[in-house]
Amino acid sequence: QLVESGGGLVQPGGSLNLSCVASGLTEEIWFMGWFRQAPGKEREGISCINLWTNGTYSEDSVKGRFTISGDKARNRVYLQMTNVNPEDTGVYYCAAPRGITTENQMCVIPVVDLWGQGTQVTVSS
Repeated sequence: QLVESGGGLVQPGGSLNLSCVASGLTEEIWFMGWFRQAPGKEREGISCINLWTNGTYSEDSVKGRFTISGDKARNRVYLQMTNVNPEDTGVYYCAAPRGITTENQMCVIPVVDLWGQGTQVTVSS
């Protein structure tokens, strides 16, 4: 299972860190990522990482503001969010595919088999 932590309320221009751990799995995890579902919108991939190469993909709206990182040995993925704005509000889901893909495909197609329960991020003054 995937378990997220770190969501909450943050002011515009502020920062927030999310983390996720994959546990209880019998297979090796190669990719992990973060998806966001804003109110009234579909869930979209915002940042994904290849845990072996550290190659990353970031959706245009978060480039330069959000940084994804991973820890292959611990099956963990992190999302550092900076300079947030109200459009970043939503439920953030940790995700992972069971097999091999690319970080771009994982986020864009998407290629996901495992989902976390989600953590709420609210950007408001």
